[in-house]
Amino acid sequence: MCWLLAKAGGRDEPDAGAALCPHAAPRAAGVSVSLYALPMGDTYTVERSTIIAAPPSEVYSLMIDFHNWEAWSPWDELDPSMRKTYSGADSGVGSMYAWTGNRKVGQGTMEITDAKDNSEIQIALEFLKPFKATNTTVFKLAPDGQGTNVSWAMTGRKTFMTRIMGVFKSMDSMVGPDFERGLARLKIIAER
Repeated sequence: MCWLLAKAGGRDEPDAGAALCPHAAPRAAGVSVSLYALPMGDTYTVERSTIIAAPPSEVYSLMIDFHNWEAWSPWDELDPSMRKTYSGADSGVGSMYAWTGNRKVGQGTMEITDAKDNSEIQIALEFLKPFKATNTTVFKLAPDGQGTNVSWAMTGRKTFMTRIMGVFKSMDSMVGPDFERGLARLKIIAER
C-alpha cells in the first residue's frame, strides 16, 4: 500500500513509499520480533521453591483444598472482589476451582488431576482471559530436616502470543515473582 502511495506521487521505486507510509517501520519491527520468537523452544517452565518449618502433612492440607488457597494465593490480593466457584470433589483429585476477575487475574479454571498424600499435587490449569493457555502445575513436598521443601512448578506450551511476549519478558520473570509471593504467604500460614 505504501508503494502505491509512492507510485501515485510519481515515484516508481518500491522503497520510495517507506517515507510516505508511517506503518512501514512498525510492520518491519513486528516481522523481526515474530521471526525472532519463532525458533524459541516449544514449552516453558516456571519453578520456585522454599523451605517451610512445618511437616509435609500440614503444608499439604493447605494446598490440597482450593478453599484454603484464599489465605495464601498471590492472585487473591490482586483482585479482592474476584468471583470464585468451586465444584467437583470437596478437595483432592476431582476438585475444581474457577475464577473471573479484573485484568490482572483474568479468568480461568483449575482441577486437581493427581495427588500423592503429603508429597505431590498436580493441577490442570486453563487460562481463558486475558489470553488462552493450558498449563500443568505441580507442587512437590519433601521432608527437609524439621520442615518441608515445597516446590511450585508450572509448565505450558508456548503459543504464538507467549513467544512474542517472551521476546520482551520471559514467563519466568512474569510469573516467578507471583510464585515467590505465594510461597512466602504459605510459609507464614503453615508456620503459625
